[in-house]
Amino acid sequence: MTISPVDFASLLCSRLCHDLLSPVGALNNGLELLNDETDPDMRARCLELLNESARASANKLKFFRLAFGAAGGFGERVDVREARQAVEGLLGDNKRLQLQWMVDEPELPKSAVKVLLNLALIAGDTLVRGGTVTIGTEETPDATEIVLRAEGPRIVLDPDLRATLTGAAGDESATPRAAAAFLVQALVSEAGGSVMVSEPVDNSLLFGAALPHR
Repeated sequence: MTISPVDFASLLCSRLCHDLLSPVGALNNGLELLNDETDPDMRARCLELLNESARASANKLKFFRLAFGAAGGFGERVDVREARQAVEGLLGDNKRLQLQWMVDEPELPKSAVKVLLNLALIAGDTLVRGGTVTIGTEETPDATEIVLRAEGPRIVLDPDLRATLTGAAGDESATPRAAAAFLVQALVSEAGGSVMVSEPVDNSLLFGAALPHR
């Protein structure tokens, strides 16, 4: 699959707008309700909802800044604590999702962190009825390996996303929803590595990526 930088930027912007529309819209609705509400209990509830929406918006922005942007500085490696905080913020907004973090390295190559974050985004989206996302890494002198497991009562992975991740997609798969998958494939391919996606077995789906060191 080939796509121009301009087209990818458009897909990415569409994805960001889609994901931010819900919490930002909730903020707007909450402010309108608060302006018209006089009951103290209802005003307190409106403020609670506003706080939740503001937190969700901030968490998504922090995640996207590290997953898609230049957060983490301009060095070659990123503190893993930043990645963990970003994933916890993203998944934590969905009370049906849990995170198991099994990353021991204190820092990882920036490209590996972006792959990890985007795979976490995709893995969380597959758990349509909630579940657990487990993330682990191993860094050797030759490569950085990333493994994610999505476990839940119902797992749905769009065939286009699977094809995009593994490099088997055609240009027709270039949709905003596939922006994260395209970035994973591009980063891994640039490093000369590979992406693996298993079939769902026993309510579990595995994602793997290997990024050789150069």
